[in-house]
Amino acid sequence: MISYETSQNMISLLPVGAIRSERVFLTAALGRVLAEDIVAQEDYPTHPTSAMDGYAMIHTDFAEHKALAILGDNPAGADEVAQVESGICIKTFTGSLMPLGSDTLIPIENVTVNDGLIMIDKPVPAGFAVRPVGESYKAGEILIARGTTIGFAEIGVMAGINQVMVSVAQRPRVSIIATGSEILDIGQTQHHAGQIRSSNNYTLEALVNQLGGEAIGMGIVGDDKQGIMERFDEALRSSDIVVSTGGVSVGDYDFVKHIVPKLGAEVIFKGVNIKPGQHVMVAQRGSKFIVSLPGFAYSSTVTFILYVAPLMARMMGCANPYEPIEATLKVPFAKRSNKSEFTACNLHFEDGRYWVDFEGKKAGSSAILTNLLGNAALMICGEEDGDLEAGTLVRVIKL
Repeated sequence: MISYETSQNMISLLPVGAIRSERVFLTAALGRVLAEDIVAQEDYPTHPTSAMDGYAMIHTDFAEHKALAILGDNPAGADEVAQVESGICIKTFTGSLMPLGSDTLIPIENVTVNDGLIMIDKPVPAGFAVRPVGESYKAGEILIARGTTIGFAEIGVMAGINQVMVSVAQRPRVSIIATGSEILDIGQTQHHAGQIRSSNNYTLEALVNQLGGEAIGMGIVGDDKQGIMERFDEALRSSDIVVSTGGVSVGDYDFVKHIVPKLGAEVIFKGVNIKPGQHVMVAQRGSKFIVSLPGFAYSSTVTFILYVAPLMARMMGCANPYEPIEATLKVPFAKRSNKSEFTACNLHFEDGRYWVDFEGKKAGSSAILTNLLGNAALMICGEEDGDLEAGTLVRVIKL
């Protein structure tokens, strides 16, 4: 078996081709990954603009005049910009262009109005409540970088610059196949205790969609070589990545590891010194990838995060959301093997740092998917690590 670090390096070097993009309407861009930089075409604002309701004036008038004559109103959206001279002010509203010659806006609450004049009760500094040219951004400035996942703020900024259409990365199509004659789909009747309910395909489909991909549910196929081969072949025709669960271990009915090479795929690696999921296999056929994961629910989820998520991120030109962060152990930890271990833990942010504990997490097999409920994360221990004391800095994959 290869090491975890070697397997990750191999994943990072797999050729995924150029990022494929498409143009969508701004209203359909939420959650998609930008395939181009969003660049400002002009300064904003393009003219000094009022940030409050008040009176536009020349700041030196604070020292030269006790009262200023009100020339008129300057509503937001007016198509003409008035002129201010010494001794004169113009009532100006939030969002209005500042009158020519003015440099300061004194708020309404700082003056007393009497017979067409304002009496200044409380002066303000020069430039007060005036948005300067280019306050939000300058022409040529990259507002949103390529590879950004579009959220509400990105939508708002692009609407503000009249970005009708947006170039986004195409969603990687990921087929999910669950294998095993013992597996029942949800809704099917269980006839004996040897049958287990399928969760892997639904868990992994949810992960694909959450990561910005397009999940294709290929259902469950029993332990039949021909049936598995046909399902894989169908999946390869319709997707960029085929993910399977089960059939990669060393049992008599673990057929997937034998079928993948027969499909004309090159096995990149089979077997990684990790716990859980040591029998994970990654293969490539042309521009398509096959990632075969173990059948236990916790194992398949962890190995998906380790090996499918980074492939998807590279196809979309964005950062892998599961890059490890640093945290501190609150309690001692006993390592169970000489493998790289990925242990379910609780992750909390307190006193300016992340902390890890294991309260409520069950020790046992690699089937305990409930360990990923709540504020869960995966703590990473390397092959060379032994037992860890409280206070040790550890790497954690934040989920």
